[in-house]
Amino acid sequence: MMRSMYSGVSGLRIHQTRMDVIGNNIANVNTTGFKSGRVTFNEIFSQTLQGASGASESIGGRNPMQVGLGANISSIDTLMTEGAAQRTDNPLDMKIEGDGFFIVKDGGGFKFTRAGAFRLDEVGNLCNPEGLNVMGWRTDPTTGNIVKDKVNSIKILSPENMYSDPSMTKNATVSGNIQKNDPNLDSAKGVYRQVPIYDSLGYKYTVDLKICQTATANEFDIRIMANSLKDKDGNKIGSASNPIPATDANKTATFDVNTGKVVSSAADGSDTRLELTLGATTTGFSKFSTPIKIDFSNLTLFDGKTTVEAVGGDEDGLGAGAPAGKLSSFEIGTDGKILGKYSNSKTKILGQIAVANFQNPAGLQKVGNNLFQVTSNSGEFDGIGKEVTEDGGSLNGGVLEMSNVDLSREFTDMITTQRGFQANSRIITASDEMLQELVNLKR
Repeated sequence: MMRSMYSGVSGLRIHQTRMDVIGNNIANVNTTGFKSGRVTFNEIFSQTLQGASGASESIGGRNPMQVGLGANISSIDTLMTEGAAQRTDNPLDMKIEGDGFFIVKDGGGFKFTRAGAFRLDEVGNLCNPEGLNVMGWRTDPTTGNIVKDKVNSIKILSPENMYSDPSMTKNATVSGNIQKNDPNLDSAKGVYRQVPIYDSLGYKYTVDLKICQTATANEFDIRIMANSLKDKDGNKIGSASNPIPATDANKTATFDVNTGKVVSSAADGSDTRLELTLGATTTGFSKFSTPIKIDFSNLTLFDGKTTVEAVGGDEDGLGAGAPAGKLSSFEIGTDGKILGKYSNSKTKILGQIAVANFQNPAGLQKVGNNLFQVTSNSGEFDGIGKEVTEDGGSLNGGVLEMSNVDLSREFTDMITTQRGFQANSRIITASDEMLQELVNLKR
């Protein structure tokens, strides 16, 4: 009887623990990135009243006779299944699609979380709501490439990220259509356009481009005029004694009579590029350190109007030059790279969010505030981390991961747990009544 009473007590205790876990799951049903728990039971051990015996010629074998001595908790597991997505449209909210954990750090070292509700602090660090720094990789200030070494705190609004350096124009493009019967294309007149260029300090200038018909049909002279460099206010930079550019730079654009497009006789298309030199070696004007290549291969000779225009950069927008720019916005890509956008239309990689993967994520230990820390059974963190796309995952911006609590399962488990607790309490009640009867035998 005492044995059965103690078995009932053990049953009450483990069902109470299971109810505690269920209650915690339900309480965190709306907690971002929460991972639910699960309790499993096993029997403690059994008292053997009689051992087993094998069969003989005269009698059959007998099974062991054992009485169990109650139940115990086998495990309280953390279920690491992925939670559903909750859209927030906050650009700093992120959800890991796939495996992995965000890496954060406080004075006690690295912690790990699936809750991607991040924000910026007063100095521009990317942090979680408790102020722990989100970790990742920084960029090489020389190359602008991500350096995947030991993770560091990501400071989006660092001084070097707030501004984009100016750049000198290296390429320009003259495009549009030439109407071959346009009277303004006569060699005595010509169509003029201004080519915008930037120097190494980000100051804007223009030079004059002239297009006119040559003596040969379907050929046009493309010319950068000498002494035509002006600042943004239209003031000339050169003079009669020191013209900038020093001389005209010109090339001939020959058009195919059937296609109306510029014909290139050079394999690399070099005969469709003007080279504008403004450097110190020829003009004394040192703000342009290399020649500017002006591509006119995109011109056409179609019917219609003459619509020639000149823009900085090649057809991919490269080498256009730009003034200094101020950070206007940023966005976080699916690979965790943080792309800064600047007022001068330039972009720059500001850093990359790294993630941590573990051989046994269920072996991580909860430490509160949606955080985990490593244990001897989870696997170690190498201090470097991984790119989220390395194992086929991605980051989903403007989205948070909801808890993985399944309410239908929790309520079902609650019912069976309550019934189990009730049944074990009946064991104690019945054992007590049996003991009462035993005591009453002496009366």
